[in-house]
Amino acid sequence: MAEVHYLTTEGLEKLQRELENLKGPARQALSERLRFAIQQGDLSENADYIAAKEEQGFLEGRILELEQILQNAAIIDETRKTDGVITIGSRITYQEENFPPETYQLVGPAEANPARGRISHESPIGRALLGQRLGETVSVDTPGGAIRLKILKIE
Repeated sequence: MAEVHYLTTEGLEKLQRELENLKGPARQALSERLRFAIQQGDLSENADYIAAKEEQGFLEGRILELEQILQNAAIIDETRKTDGVITIGSRITYQEENFPPETYQLVGPAEANPARGRISHESPIGRALLGQRLGETVSVDTPGGAIRLKILKIE
Protein backbone atom coordinates (compact mmCIF):
# COMPACT_ATOMS: atom_id res chain seq x y z
CA MET A 1 0.00 0.00 0.00
CA ALA A 2 1.34 3.41 -0.97
CA GLU A 3 2.19 6.00 1.65
CA VAL A 4 -0.35 8.84 1.88
CA HIS A 5 1.11 12.32 1.39
CA TYR A 6 -0.90 15.03 3.16
CA LEU A 7 -0.96 18.34 1.29
CA THR A 8 -2.81 21.62 1.59
CA THR A 9 -4.50 22.90 -1.56
CA GLU A 10 -1.70 25.46 -1.85
CA GLY A 11 0.95 22.75 -1.48
CA LEU A 12 -0.72 20.55 -4.09
CA GLU A 13 -0.79 23.41 -6.60
CA LYS A 14 2.87 24.26 -5.88
CA LEU A 15 4.00 20.67 -6.48
CA GLN A 16 1.90 20.42 -9.65
CA ARG A 17 3.54 23.61 -10.99
CA GLU A 18 7.00 22.28 -10.11
CA LEU A 19 6.28 18.98 -11.88
CA GLU A 20 4.96 20.79 -14.95
CA ASN A 21 8.11 22.94 -15.07
CA LEU A 22 10.43 19.95 -14.64
CA LYS A 23 8.68 17.91 -17.33
CA GLY A 24 8.57 20.86 -19.73
CA PRO A 25 11.04 23.77 -19.74
CA ALA A 26 13.62 22.23 -17.37
CA ARG A 27 13.73 18.91 -19.24
CA GLN A 28 13.94 20.74 -22.60
CA ALA A 29 16.80 22.99 -21.43
CA LEU A 30 18.70 19.99 -20.09
CA SER A 31 18.14 18.11 -23.35
CA GLU A 32 19.68 21.02 -25.26
CA ARG A 33 22.67 21.08 -22.89
CA LEU A 34 23.19 17.36 -23.41
CA ARG A 35 22.92 17.70 -27.18
CA PHE A 36 25.51 20.50 -27.17
CA ALA A 37 27.86 18.53 -24.88
CA ILE A 38 27.61 15.43 -27.09
CA GLN A 39 28.54 17.51 -30.14
CA GLN A 40 31.79 18.52 -28.42
CA GLY A 41 33.27 15.06 -28.95
CA ASP A 42 34.91 12.58 -26.56
CA LEU A 43 32.30 11.98 -23.84
CA SER A 44 34.65 10.23 -21.41
CA GLU A 45 36.50 13.48 -20.67
CA ASN A 46 33.69 15.94 -21.37
CA ALA A 47 32.92 17.76 -18.09
CA ASP A 48 29.82 19.45 -19.57
CA TYR A 49 28.40 16.08 -20.60
CA ILE A 50 29.15 14.47 -17.23
CA ALA A 51 27.57 17.40 -15.33
CA ALA A 52 24.49 17.39 -17.59
CA LYS A 53 24.03 13.62 -17.14
CA GLU A 54 24.23 14.01 -13.35
CA GLU A 55 21.72 16.83 -13.47
CA GLN A 56 19.48 14.68 -15.66
CA GLY A 57 19.54 11.98 -12.98
CA PHE A 58 18.50 14.47 -10.31
CA LEU A 59 15.79 15.96 -12.53
CA GLU A 60 14.29 12.58 -13.43
CA GLY A 61 14.48 11.49 -9.78
CA ARG A 62 12.60 14.59 -8.66
CA ILE A 63 9.98 14.04 -11.37
CA LEU A 64 9.42 10.48 -10.13
CA GLU A 65 9.25 11.70 -6.51
CA LEU A 66 6.69 14.40 -7.36
CA GLU A 67 4.57 11.99 -9.41
CA GLN A 68 4.53 9.54 -6.50
CA ILE A 69 3.58 12.27 -4.00
CA LEU A 70 0.82 13.64 -6.23
CA GLN A 71 -0.52 10.18 -7.04
CA ASN A 72 -0.91 9.43 -3.32
CA ALA A 73 -1.92 12.90 -2.15
CA ALA A 74 -4.64 13.47 0.43
CA ILE A 75 -5.85 17.05 0.58
CA ILE A 76 -5.99 18.56 4.06
CA ASP A 77 -9.39 20.14 4.70
CA GLU A 78 -8.36 23.30 6.48
CA THR A 79 -11.98 24.39 7.01
CA ARG A 80 -13.30 21.38 8.94
CA LYS A 81 -14.03 21.55 12.63
CA THR A 82 -11.76 19.43 14.79
CA ASP A 83 -13.78 19.63 18.04
CA GLY A 84 -10.73 20.97 19.85
CA VAL A 85 -8.49 18.05 18.91
CA ILE A 86 -5.27 18.65 16.98
CA THR A 87 -5.28 16.95 13.56
CA ILE A 88 -3.28 17.35 10.37
CA GLY A 89 -4.15 20.81 9.08
CA SER A 90 -4.70 22.34 12.53
CA ARG A 91 -3.03 25.64 13.33
CA ILE A 92 -1.69 25.40 16.87
CA THR A 93 -0.35 28.05 19.20
CA TYR A 94 1.79 26.59 21.98
CA GLN A 95 4.27 27.86 24.49
CA GLU A 96 7.46 26.25 25.67
CA GLU A 97 8.02 27.07 29.34
CA ASN A 98 9.88 30.45 29.42
CA PHE A 99 9.66 31.27 25.72
CA PRO A 100 7.12 33.36 23.80
CA PRO A 101 4.17 31.50 22.20
CA GLU A 102 4.67 30.06 18.72
CA THR A 103 2.07 29.25 16.07
CA TYR A 104 2.46 26.49 13.49
CA GLN A 105 0.23 24.62 11.09
CA LEU A 106 0.54 20.83 11.13
CA VAL A 107 1.15 19.66 7.54
CA GLY A 108 2.68 16.73 5.66
CA PRO A 109 6.47 16.45 5.29
CA ALA A 110 6.40 17.69 1.68
CA GLU A 111 5.21 21.12 2.88
CA ALA A 112 7.03 21.38 6.20
CA ASN A 113 8.86 24.67 6.56
CA PRO A 114 9.20 25.93 10.15
CA ALA A 115 10.36 29.35 8.93
CA ARG A 116 6.95 29.70 7.21
CA GLY A 117 5.01 28.40 10.21
CA ARG A 118 4.52 24.82 9.00
CA ILE A 119 5.74 21.70 10.80
CA SER A 120 5.40 18.10 9.72
CA HIS A 121 3.00 15.80 11.52
CA GLU A 122 5.89 13.28 11.38
CA SER A 123 8.32 15.53 13.28
CA PRO A 124 8.82 14.94 17.02
CA ILE A 125 6.71 18.00 17.88
CA GLY A 126 4.06 17.15 15.28
CA ARG A 127 3.72 13.56 16.53
CA ALA A 128 3.44 14.77 20.13
CA LEU A 129 0.75 17.35 19.27
CA LEU A 130 -1.50 15.06 17.18
CA GLY A 131 -4.64 14.14 19.10
CA GLN A 132 -4.00 16.61 21.94
CA ARG A 133 -6.53 19.16 23.21
CA LEU A 134 -6.57 22.82 24.17
CA GLY A 135 -4.92 23.52 27.53
CA GLU A 136 -2.98 20.26 27.64
CA THR A 137 0.76 20.16 28.21
CA VAL A 138 2.78 17.66 26.20
CA SER A 139 6.31 16.43 26.64
CA VAL A 140 8.32 16.17 23.44
CA ASP A 141 11.57 14.28 22.98
CA THR A 142 13.59 16.34 20.50
CA PRO A 143 17.17 15.94 19.30
CA GLY A 144 18.06 18.79 21.69
CA GLY A 145 16.40 17.08 24.66
CA ALA A 146 12.93 16.88 26.20
CA ILE A 147 10.73 19.99 26.13
CA ARG A 148 7.24 20.72 27.47
CA LEU A 149 4.67 22.54 25.38
CA LYS A 150 1.40 24.01 26.64
CA ILE A 151 -1.30 24.17 23.97
CA LEU A 152 -2.81 27.68 24.02
CA LYS A 153 -4.96 27.72 20.86
CA ILE A 154 -6.20 25.33 18.17
CA GLU A 155 -7.65 26.61 14.90
